Amino acid sequence: MTIQAWTEFIDLSHKEAPVRGYLHGVVGGGRDCLILTHGAGANCQSPLLTALAEAFDAAGVTVLRCDLPFRQARPHGPPMRGSAERDQAGLRAAAQAMRRGGAGSVFLGGHSYGGRQASMLAAGEPELVEALLLLSYPLHPPKQAENLRTQHLPSLRVPAFFVHGTCDGFGTAAEMQSALELIPARTELLPVEGAGHELLKKNREQFIEQVTARFLAFARALG
Repeated sequence: MTIQAWTEFIDLSHKEAPVRGYLHGVVGGGRDCLILTHGAGANCQSPLLTALAEAFDAAGVTVLRCDLPFRQARPHGPPMRGSAERDQAGLRAAAQAMRRGGAGSVFLGGHSYGGRQASMLAAGEPELVEALLLLSYPLHPPKQAENLRTQHLPSLRVPAFFVHGTCDGFGTAAEMQSALELIPARTELLPVEGAGHELLKKNREQFIEQVTARFLAFARALG
């Protein structure tokens, strides 16, 4: 049964980055866990994260969809300057909390800014999680293709599954494919035809089912 009660985890070793979010499913018993977080203008209650959490829970994976520390600090607005380190600390605390709770494999994912922070954290701490689910990775600001956010990708040794709309202003499918070639770990790109940065379209259920099935096949093929 899906548990949608508001649950707060406090990692005593990371008091500056408490974990707060919705937990779908049970933690422990070796059940795999996916931690999902949001983009710069959203929170963990976004329709995309909620739909994915329900689908992964139905597939037997516990999901913690959580608010990043910058969103815990204020309900609206983009991340403050200098918040990336604390946001990554929040994701680290979430992964460690799931490990301590007896989770099996731990996967880390996020939409846009949240996915970027997840990938940067994993690049520096490759043993933290088993795989990444990166939704609408913000490869560059819209209409600023020269300002690539790829500096950490050559250091990323955690398998990463990318989901990207073909009409995303933060990077074309071709640009994303070039970026993936920088990553030494195993990668896969799922292009979503006609989708923009928010990804969800009219065929929402089919899209959610496809992402869930393709990511689990990717992650579990790693051994």
